[in-house]
Amino acid sequence: MSPDKETYEAIERTSVDELKALQRSRLQWSLKHAYNNVPHYKKAFDAVGAHPNDLRELEDLSRFPFLVKQDFRDQYPFGLLAVPREQAVRLHASSGTTGKPTVVAYTRSDIDVWAELMARSIFAGGGRPGDLVHIAYGYGLFTGGLGAHYGAERLGCTVVPMSGGQTEKQVQLIRDLEPRVIMVTPSYMLAIAEEFARQGVDPTSCALRIGIFGAEPWTNAMRTEIESRMGIDAVDIYGLSEVMGPGVAMECVSTKDGPVIWEDHFYPEIIDPDTGRVLPDGEEGELVLTSLTKEALPVIRYRTRDRTRLLPPTARTMRRMARISGRTDDMMIIRGVNVFPTQIEELILKQALLAPHYHLEIFRDGHLDSLTVNVELQAGVEDHQARRDGVAGELVQSIKSYIGVTTSVIVHPARSLERSMGKAKRVSDRRRPS
Repeated sequence: MSPDKETYEAIERTSVDELKALQRSRLQWSLKHAYNNVPHYKKAFDAVGAHPNDLRELEDLSRFPFLVKQDFRDQYPFGLLAVPREQAVRLHASSGTTGKPTVVAYTRSDIDVWAELMARSIFAGGGRPGDLVHIAYGYGLFTGGLGAHYGAERLGCTVVPMSGGQTEKQVQLIRDLEPRVIMVTPSYMLAIAEEFARQGVDPTSCALRIGIFGAEPWTNAMRTEIESRMGIDAVDIYGLSEVMGPGVAMECVSTKDGPVIWEDHFYPEIIDPDTGRVLPDGEEGELVLTSLTKEALPVIRYRTRDRTRLLPPTARTMRRMARISGRTDDMMIIRGVNVFPTQIEELILKQALLAPHYHLEIFRDGHLDSLTVNVELQAGVEDHQARRDGVAGELVQSIKSYIGVTTSVIVHPARSLERSMGKAKRVSDRRRPS
């Protein structure tokens, strides 16, 4: 049976006091579940003198140690499981730069909760039972495709499990099947929009009305670009495989003011990334998440490395998170200046002659680092050297004025930069190991 509106809004609109009581009860369970069933947590808790019974108020969570990505690698593949491996009905994994991926597991109950939260998320983003949903997130070990798939089906939608790639076919199916909702990375949505234009088709004429975008940081300028090109409402979904996958937080289409964190299942904190101190709501820092209902792989105070702020509720009782400004491990330090790719992106999108595609390269210039920004002209813009030099000079000046770092800018012909079929790779480090 397809859930109706009240099914998804009951817990989302509960009182703050009722929500906090539920969080406290579930948090106490999650801490005990982790401590009693995962040797890593027992050792880590004992090392700092913290016991699950010590948590009486939500603020007491700050007494417990953090979980970090390296812990997943150290406990690879099943060391963080809180249930026998045989009780896990599915495994997912994220790519690992060290040769060891981050493996996460789900019980049947975990999968059901995930599907419910994704259904809730799609509904908040504007999807409705009966909608046809085109899913262009990658399927397989990546959590995006199957997470979106199960949620859309749970909501009562018709799913087109296209996955990523085959951009011409993406456009054909969107035109022929007329989906109302698309779920994809924002960078690949731009590639799809370009394919519409290449085929001589106005993308705003298609049936799409809602775009649910996630899996990579994107800016409000990127939202404006996508909405104007596609004629849709673009909303932000947040998640990460270590915590569950997509559906940890979701932006409401009615407000478009930042993803609402589903606080009945995930307890958020913002910390100073250098000291680990918990910061008050409204201050920017690193997002830390604790699962409240996960059975197979509970996460206690997981450092996401995502920089954001906690904002007061608007459309729902639960708090929102500001748009991710970058990742602490994506931050580039160029001649003493902290630079995030999203800062560069915003300035590129203000240049009317430039397409919303870019790639950053870090080089070693003597004893100092230098940054090269690769961009391209919009399709249809007259391409000659004087124009490229002029656009490059404007962007160099803009980056210097707003970010405070001197860069090199290379302007390439239209459609010449590599397009992402999934998560965009924005930065390449060309420095030689010293």
